Amino acid sequence: MTRVTIQDLRAARYCLAGVRPWFRRHGLDWQEFLDGGIEAEALRASGDALVEPVILQAEVREAGQGTSNAEADDGR
Repeated sequence: MTRVTIQDLRAARYCLAGVRPWFRRHGLDWQEFLDGGIEAEALRASGDALVEPVILQAEVREAGQGTSNAEADDGR
């Protein structure tokens, strides 16, 4: 499962001052998000299309991490 982090919000160029109230409106815990991220499906459950660019950033980040780990295992 894809986990969205603050890094993904920044990569999507979202304004953090606007995201905090968004979390509150949707009943999501901002501090919990900062501490450990949030599952992409929890964001999608909001029904807000604005979450998709952030989820895409998380998927790209996670795909890139998978590549670098595989390379490290090969001794590169």
